[in-house]
Amino acid sequence: MSSIREMRLRIRSIKSIAQVTRALEAVSASKVRQATQMVNATHPYAEKAWKVLLHLVRQPGHTSLHPLLTERAKKQKALIILVTSDRGLAGAYNNNILRYAFHAEDEMMMPVDFIAVGRKGRDLLIRRRKNVIAEFSQLPTPTTFMDVSYLGRLVVDDYLNGTYDQIFIAFTEFHTLAHQQTVIRKLLPLEVTYANDGEGGYNVTHHRASSVFTYEPDDRLILDQIIPRFTAIQIYQSILSAQASEHAARMVAMRNSTDNAYELTGMLQLEYNKLRQSMITSELLDIVGGSEALVKSNS
Repeated sequence: MSSIREMRLRIRSIKSIAQVTRALEAVSASKVRQATQMVNATHPYAEKAWKVLLHLVRQPGHTSLHPLLTERAKKQKALIILVTSDRGLAGAYNNNILRYAFHAEDEMMMPVDFIAVGRKGRDLLIRRRKNVIAEFSQLPTPTTFMDVSYLGRLVVDDYLNGTYDQIFIAFTEFHTLAHQQTVIRKLLPLEVTYANDGEGGYNVTHHRASSVFTYEPDDRLILDQIIPRFTAIQIYQSILSAQASEHAARMVAMRNSTDNAYELTGMLQLEYNKLRQSMITSELLDIVGGSEALVKSNS
């Protein structure tokens, strides 16, 4: 049986851990709100860019408008941008997206390279002996568009020069504090799909539109600017959504840790009280026994 002193120290250490996990939960809750606000702030630009793209691809011969819109017949190599976290203490957040990305890699049936965004993903990719061509870790908080714009230019250049025939991004999409979903999204070639009625997305308002527009100076020049920027904004939104998911997962994990710490503290406190009561009872019995022995010796 543990001593009184050991029990007291253990209870004190668990209470200290509970204070830390509760503080981490509060910090993560604040960062979730910050990340979701930044995602919402990018929606107006992305929506306008998407509407222009929808108009342009409805023009005659849209498949030859730009190479970033053209699906290649022969696919020889793919690239996956894998978004994970730099830190742990987020439950199964990193394991889920890593497992999902590796499963997607197996289904592609062609060589796949990786760009790691986040230290956890980078470390596991290296341990798995995957070909990591670049890594972006320790991104500042909050992450700005300029922090990831180089990544957008990098993947566009690699696609245009023929290094890769398909480019994907794997990340955890934030929906609510209790619901995050691992997804892999194709970035290039850019696919313009039309949403069904009632579905969300930038293209819902243009589902049935068929108007033809004339653009100046030229369709190709406009696409040269819009598609790379839209690709970069998709990467930026994905990273922000992944960060919100990371903080939401960490907030839930820290809340569970705090609850478990309080529960364990209560159990240990009960054991401590029992042990303390047992020691007091033993001391009282010793006093009573000594007193009776003293009375008998005097008589």
